[in-house]
Amino acid sequence: MSFKSISLASTLAAGALVFSACSKPIPQEEPIRAVKVMVVGAQGMQSGSEYAGDVRARVESRLGFRVGGKVVRRQAELGQRVKAGDVLAQLDPQDYQLAAQAAQAQVAAALTNRDLAAADFKRFKELREQNFISGAELERRDAAHKSAQAQWEQARAQGFAQANQAGYTTLVADVAGVVTAIEAEPGQVVAAGAPVVRIAQDGPRDVVFSVPEDKVGMVKLGSEVAVRMWAAKASVKGVVREVAASADPVTRTFGVKVALGAADSPPLGTTVSIVPQALDRSGWQVIKLPTSALHYDGKSAAVWVLDKGAMTVKLQPIHVATADGNDVVVSTGLQPGDQVVVAGVHVLSPGQKVTLYAAKADTNPATSTQNAAIGSVATAPPAVAGAASVAASR
Repeated sequence: MSFKSISLASTLAAGALVFSACSKPIPQEEPIRAVKVMVVGAQGMQSGSEYAGDVRARVESRLGFRVGGKVVRRQAELGQRVKAGDVLAQLDPQDYQLAAQAAQAQVAAALTNRDLAAADFKRFKELREQNFISGAELERRDAAHKSAQAQWEQARAQGFAQANQAGYTTLVADVAGVVTAIEAEPGQVVAAGAPVVRIAQDGPRDVVFSVPEDKVGMVKLGSEVAVRMWAAKASVKGVVREVAASADPVTRTFGVKVALGAADSPPLGTTVSIVPQALDRSGWQVIKLPTSALHYDGKSAAVWVLDKGAMTVKLQPIHVATADGNDVVVSTGLQPGDQVVVAGVHVLSPGQKVTLYAAKADTNPATSTQNAAIGSVATAPPAVAGAASVAASR
């Protein structure tokens, strides 16, 4: 091959490379995604608002000593049943006993002074009757006698008070019940009035639970609630007797107390489930979606709605009212009959063409039935009023 031929071939190859570099790449077509859809329809709510609570005594007393001192003995134990008059704990009584003895000594001294003043008054009264003294002198003796009498009464009252102080070093149960808490131990120095033992009094029982701020307005005094023990399937009826006027500073929820009948009272501390009648939404007709259908953009929720004619999807904003089991209840944004994508939402874009996912043939009848149930949901009669009721309940 000649030198000219080689040069011409090199020039043609370089030109071809230049033209290929300047030309635009051919755009790739967006792939058609396979998605699962469901037909939106009105369905009945399966669950209502259920809360956890516990059983407590209607009256729970926090007992403490009426005087301060060092705890030397504690007879009460956690969970112990006590009767009125049982000794619960004791303080060191030595100082109070000494004070009581001093008060008794003052009583004895005041009594002696009163008797001496009474004898003087009697003697001077006889002298006045014989005109040996003046009337003013007799009046002074009478005043001294009355003063001594008052001092004796004062000393006696102080003696009784000191004796009571010594008696207050023994903490005694004033009601029958069960010890639910111990708040002081032997060797601890407690102030007067500080709680030492907590007693749940025998009698009526209450179920206590908490509700959030958006639901407390629907719980009315006197309304019925269903109370179910976790350890048993049976449920009993209760009546709301108290609703807290202010929220708990920590949980920001409102406490509710439900009165139980004497025959239905479970043991103290039993954990129960509470379903207020005012918050029971079972049977309401609403629009529900699985959580896999939700698409969040960081601010609001939306779903992909299928345009069956063009086989494209568009993003439809929705408002989630509440949850029902593993599904969410949609209050606005959808209408019965809309087809919503329930799988593959993370790879879609507005206007993207899609195709319906078709499950592979399965020889197992149970699996085939399950796949068919996932692919579509039967449309129930629309119930716009039901969805509006959910939105109004918020």
